[in-house]
Amino acid sequence: MTLNVIKYHRWWFAISSILVIISLISMFMKGFNFGIDYTGGTIVEVVFEQPVEVSQVRDVLKEYNLENAQIQLSGDTTGDTSGKDVMIRTRNLESSESAAVVESLTKNVGQNTVKRIETVGAVIGSEVTEHALTNLLIAFLALAIYISYRFEYKVAISALVAIFHDLIMVLGVFSYFQLEIDASFLAAILTVVGYSMNESVVIFDRVRENTHTHKRSDTFADLANASITQSIHRSFYTLATVMFACVSLYLFGGDTTKNFALCMIIGFASGAYSSICVATSLWVMWKSRNKNDVRNQQ
Repeated sequence: MTLNVIKYHRWWFAISSILVIISLISMFMKGFNFGIDYTGGTIVEVVFEQPVEVSQVRDVLKEYNLENAQIQLSGDTTGDTSGKDVMIRTRNLESSESAAVVESLTKNVGQNTVKRIETVGAVIGSEVTEHALTNLLIAFLALAIYISYRFEYKVAISALVAIFHDLIMVLGVFSYFQLEIDASFLAAILTVVGYSMNESVVIFDRVRENTHTHKRSDTFADLANASITQSIHRSFYTLATVMFACVSLYLFGGDTTKNFALCMIIGFASGAYSSICVATSLWVMWKSRNKNDVRNQQ
């Protein structure tokens, strides 16, 4: 049985267009919630007399609109979510605000000793971010050259459109829900790019093979559908494997890794969808416009 994915190409384009437009509007209207790795902030570290739960500390921070603060535990822990030594990384606080937070922790959580309160600069400055974006553009250019050499420029453009689609999906979700972007975000984005690129190459490599083995009477849509059907199981198993790891990291990895895992979950899901539905549909639509090709003269 051959899947007829290309038949619904208008649906794929409509769905993707709507999601991209919503994402772009959110990015321009709401912007992004950059963490202290980008903006700098304040570190408050206290040692409690008894182990405390992360949820207790976060409840106190919510009173000061600091619910997005990073909370790290160390010392004599009794589990993954409790400990005596608590380090809080949050936005820049005035000395009076820091004192109020510590006082509230003492009152609502337990007796503690202040280990340090200090202001830190941005871990990732604008220069590092610019270098990362430059390297990302260079990577896109290198990928375009490689795919154009291995296949053709139409495949390269289709694959790059799918990658941009995946990046916008991730950025749109983080912007719309104002999820914090921290130091690990760039690493997750680059991982998504690599995954999406790999999925597209696998399918188009199958398309190239089928171009030589299928009848010349088969249309480009037939080639694409056959290639998707032949590679869908591999794509599903790959997606299931990486999703298992990412979902596990999201559920059991702690607060500091949740957004890192979520970025990859969104990106991988979008990458699987775009490589199968968007990139191939775009390639078929483009190739079908060439009336001189024998496959379009049936």
